[in-house]
Amino acid sequence: MSDLPEHRGDHVTALPQISDSSAGSAQRTVRRLVVYILLFALVVTAAIGVSGLLERLLGSTEVIVGGGSSQLARSFAFTLIAGPLAAILWWFVWKRLDDRAERSSLAWGLYLAGMYTVSLITFTTALLATVASLIEGDWRPGDLATGLVWAAVWAWHRWMLRHPGKAPTRLSSVPDVVGFTFGLAVGVGGAITALSSLLDEAILGSAGAGAVGDPWWQPVLQSLVWAVGGAIVWWWHWVRSGARRLRTVLSDVAVIGFGVLIPSILTLGGIGVVLWVLLRLGFDRSEPNRVLLEPLAPAIAAALVGALVWFYHRAVLPERSDAARQAARLITSGVALVFAASGVGVIVNATLGAVTPTLAGTDTRTLLLGGISSLIVGAPVWWLFWRGTDTLSPARRVYLIVVFGLSAVVALIALLVIGFRIFEFLFDVDQAGSLLDRVRAPFGLLVATALVSGYHFSIWRRDRAAIAAATPVRPRTIGHVTLVTAGDSEAAVRLIRDATGAAVTVWRRTDVAASVGAGAGAGPGAEAGAGAGADAAQLVRALDGVTGDEVFVLVGPGTRIEVVPAAR
Repeated sequence: MSDLPEHRGDHVTALPQISDSSAGSAQRTVRRLVVYILLFALVVTAAIGVSGLLERLLGSTEVIVGGGSSQLARSFAFTLIAGPLAAILWWFVWKRLDDRAERSSLAWGLYLAGMYTVSLITFTTALLATVASLIEGDWRPGDLATGLVWAAVWAWHRWMLRHPGKAPTRLSSVPDVVGFTFGLAVGVGGAITALSSLLDEAILGSAGAGAVGDPWWQPVLQSLVWAVGGAIVWWWHWVRSGARRLRTVLSDVAVIGFGVLIPSILTLGGIGVVLWVLLRLGFDRSEPNRVLLEPLAPAIAAALVGALVWFYHRAVLPERSDAARQAARLITSGVALVFAASGVGVIVNATLGAVTPTLAGTDTRTLLLGGISSLIVGAPVWWLFWRGTDTLSPARRVYLIVVFGLSAVVALIALLVIGFRIFEFLFDVDQAGSLLDRVRAPFGLLVATALVSGYHFSIWRRDRAAIAAATPVRPRTIGHVTLVTAGDSEAAVRLIRDATGAAVTVWRRTDVAASVGAGAGAGPGAEAGAGAGADAAQLVRALDGVTGDEVFVLVGPGTRIEVVPAAR
């Protein structure tokens, strides 16, 4: 841009200067985004077109060009237009990746991560659905065609992801993290469904209430297909691609979320339902055996599979950071706390229901047994994991804040519902049901929330006292510091606060240019910006032993530092 001034009457206004490098960087960023979004759309469109053509080849004995179908026309258009355009655009993109800046761009990493994820999910689900449908004699050429085409797209993008000279330098680990989490989710879902079908046949069959219809082994085999397929995808990314060795924040979140959080919910929930069914069989035979036993098989399957996944990831957690281990323990404690608190709320609800006069003929044992089973499962697990958390850990403080926040939300909702029920009772001319019957469910929730909040508030206060006791107290000998400097004052202010604990006010020197002494004191231990040429160690030494209500620190010229204590 030109630096010539713009004349407006008697005033001279300088035109703003725009850096050529900044403008060029913005243009390159926008160009990359446009190119990769267009390439993504073209690849998806071409894959849809090729899948449509391949479906006709696999599923029809008619001539492919016969019939004049609009779907056939769409497939040809997508294939013959989007396909060549995608190839040409990819070729230009691929040639540009010889440049290091192109490889390190965020857009390149986002494109590969997004297309890898889409192709992996699409081809995996399509091929597994094809195999599962063959078990019951159903031929689905569309699923097979989709799976084959998108498997080729996945292989192509995986090759680019692993290319030694053109692979992205940013977000390169995202596809492996997505891959092992997706495979784990599919495998766990398939395993639970297969085991549930098998146990359901055994339990209900022994009770004389077996299913009628398709052979019992068909759904078991179909679910096993999904379980095995998900396990293969998980193994490919977790073991073969090395996702287990990743130590990124995203990988830690994925391991904790899919290896600890979800499996712990499945395990505790499954055990709770099993215990509830057993308690009902012993104390609440108000329904037929088939109805009582129906939840048992899915609960056992969820508990077994969830426990297997949970214990495996607990075994690999010691390989990760201390923060990840603390987070996993706190998350497990939080899940168990939800079960225990829910049990308390349900027990209060059932107890109030038992003493409500209008419900004299109603049996609340089922509700009460459900609350007891949830409390029995959640309370010991919560105590086991909570007592092992580090009092001084920042993760524990975050956990307490989250508990307070969620408790406040739940309590507010419960209070609103109680208020609504009270006013509804007052304005209901029919007076159907008692007031206690109307408010017992939200009241039980409010009681459980109050117990949780009260306990964790006491823990929070105790932790604060422990942190204060563990933090060394630096004697404060300076009341206030006035820093007079011509250089960058941000680092100097931070150093003075850390060294003295005093508040700092910055005055700008007008007799010394900011460049005076620039670079002086540079070397090991120097901190840029401590002052006009002064380094960090020099500034701290100058304040050592100084006392006073008010201290002036003059920095500059050069590496000169003058400290002047004063009294008000």
